[in-house]
Amino acid sequence: MISAGTHGSRGRWRDERCGPPSTGRPGRSGVGSAAGGCYVLRISSPASHTIFLLSPANLSGERAKLVLNPRAGFGLARALHAGGAPLAEVFSFVSGLYFRGKAAYAQAFARAPEEGDGAFVISAGEGLRPLHEAVTVPRLRAWADVEIDEDNDAFTSPLIRDAAALELAYGATTRFVLLGSVASDKYVGPLTQVFGDHLLFPTDFVGRGDMSRGALMLRAAREGTELAYEPVESAVRRGRRAPSIRKR
Repeated sequence: MISAGTHGSRGRWRDERCGPPSTGRPGRSGVGSAAGGCYVLRISSPASHTIFLLSPANLSGERAKLVLNPRAGFGLARALHAGGAPLAEVFSFVSGLYFRGKAAYAQAFARAPEEGDGAFVISAGEGLRPLHEAVTVPRLRAWADVEIDEDNDAFTSPLIRDAAALELAYGATTRFVLLGSVASDKYVGPLTQVFGDHLLFPTDFVGRGDMSRGALMLRAAREGTELAYEPVESAVRRGRRAPSIRKR
């Protein structure tokens, strides 16, 4: 489990342990609940840290089957089967340009709290995992069996648990940025239950497919120019197809 406060100048959620959880949702003001705690909005100073939350790679695709094949002879597969490999490397192989873009962008612009991580990957069944954590074949196969859906408790419970821990520990000085599609609620729903309007995403993601988002993030990381963000909760999450990176 992650041990983990508030985002930007919007406020801080403090665990009050004030009895049975309410049905409210943490957000702009008032009282809400997450992972069994009671949270009260506090005023805070502007964010000095940035933590990125990366959407997962598809572990049921052909590239995933390739790296999980015990007969695979390339270096990453051998390392994975010999005892484990970094999550960032495995998902970058499985997802290609899209995850490579997310990993490069997070590494370029994360501002981690002291003794904390600046980037976490949304996993299927194990909540939020550090970007460079070592993973094994059995763990990846177990993740592949968990449906990533907001109505699947096996997926949402660990995710909400870890998101709430991050918000409690680092929220007072941190902004949380989702690097992933916001078009569906499969992980946006559980995350906004915890972060409310504290959860941001790059505005330029709207109207782009996976490869376009990956290219956008790689270019931003290479040029050292961070993208603009907005709250997921109040954003227009679907729009016209955005112009290509090359045209821009």
